[in-house]
Formats: sequence, structure tokens, C-alpha cells
Amino acid sequence: MEISILFLTGIISAILTYIVNNKYRQGAVRASASLSLLVGLFFYSFPDIFNPYLTKNIPIVFIGATFIGMVSSKILPSYLLVGFSGFIFSIIYLNASPFFKGYGGALGTTAAISVLVSLSLAVVSKSEKLPWRKKTKKH
Repeated sequence: MEISILFLTGIISAILTYIVNNKYRQGAVRASASLSLLVGLFFYSFPDIFNPYLTKNIPIVFIGATFIGMVSSKILPSYLLVGFSGFIFSIIYLNASPFFKGYGGALGTTAAISVLVSLSLAVVSKSEKLPWRKKTKKH
């Protein structure tokens, strides 16, 4: 149950930040920082709502997944790809976080890897048109 809550947190965080960033045009930094601040203050004010494991990890997963939502809609054009990136972020966080203990930049690196995985799936499936792909005429 705890792991599924963290997966859901990653997906929701990435999509919410993406919406605030792109749809409401608040900018990537403002979208990430404002949502992270709200979640951080909530868990600081009410630390006993969830068990200690979730109280510690939900804010970390949320903050890390907001880095995914900072991506431009020109790079990841659909909510599905952004949500999938949040899911991938949660998988990597749950399996690799002990290896990153004491190193800075782990959340951002994990978010970048998650976005790249989604981009590669879009390229492989060719269901999403990427902005930098040139259309060529066949003669």
C-alpha cells in the first residue's frame, strides 16, 4: 500500500507541475517551488497523518517528480507521457535511492532519466511527433 501511494505521488506531482507550468504559464521554477512548498508545509504541520515512512518519503518523491513537470510542452506534449515519467521516477527512487545517499543532485538526475525514458518510448512508438524531428519528403 505504501509503495502504491508513492507511485501515485510521483504521477500526480509530475502532472500537477506540468499543468501549472504549461497551462497556467507560471514558469517551471515557480510551478515546482510553489507546489513543493505546499506539500512540504503540509507534512511539516501535520507529521502524524501518515506513518513515518510515508511522512518522510512523500515530500521527497513529490519534490523530485516536480522536476519532471518542469519540462516544456514542446518536449513532452502529452499528459500521458508526463504521468508515465512520474511513474518511472517513483520506480527509480524506490530502487536506487540507497545508492544516492549523501550525493547531491540525485532527484534531478532521476527526473532527467525518467523524462528521457518517456521520450525514447515516444520515438520508438512513433505515436508522438517530436519537435526536432524533421519531416522528409520521399521521392
